[in-house]
Amino acid sequence: MTETPRPDPGAAAAGDDLAAQIGDTARALEFADPDAGASATDRLINRVFEVIGVTVLAAIVILVFANAVGRYVAAAPIIWAEELVIAMIPWLAMSGVFLSVRRRNVIRLEYFTERLGPRARTVVGALTAVLSAAAFVHLAFYSLQYVTLFGGDVTTYLQLPTGWFTASMLIGAVAVALAFVVGLVRDLRAGHGGDAS
Repeated sequence: MTETPRPDPGAAAAGDDLAAQIGDTARALEFADPDAGASATDRLINRVFEVIGVTVLAAIVILVFANAVGRYVAAAPIIWAEELVIAMIPWLAMSGVFLSVRRRNVIRLEYFTERLGPRARTVVGALTAVLSAAAFVHLAFYSLQYVTLFGGDVTTYLQLPTGWFTASMLIGAVAVALAFVVGLVRDLRAGHGGDAS
């Protein structure tokens, strides 16, 4: 008959302590100032885009909630709410993409670049930043064509020009492309272009 091993109380306590440390570190990262060490100009630019994003998100939440209450409680939906929510989502997305590029929170594959030497990492980082900026310039070009052709059309219920909403793709794409270029220039001046990806 084999005896069941008893759990080691010291190991359990160490595991609990490690879990607490991971939780504390995660909370500290979540609540840390994302613009710590940034210049006053950079902080201002980021705050403007944060305000845009938060305002749009709050408006979307309020509209969705009000429409749900109207639809299911009062049997009187706000027929234009969904139209406005769909129109505001690109502004929310582009402000988020811009901030993630500015703050270097873009998903990137560091598994391979970390295995490169400093010079190769600089070249790969610079190439990645240039290609990313080019992709957003490409998006801006076609967004400009779209806004020029269809921006004068009006929404179904509110009769607002759709260009107010589709311009987010143009403005956002230009802003993100500039953020990639500025990040690349800063990295090259600092001598570590590998972080530009």
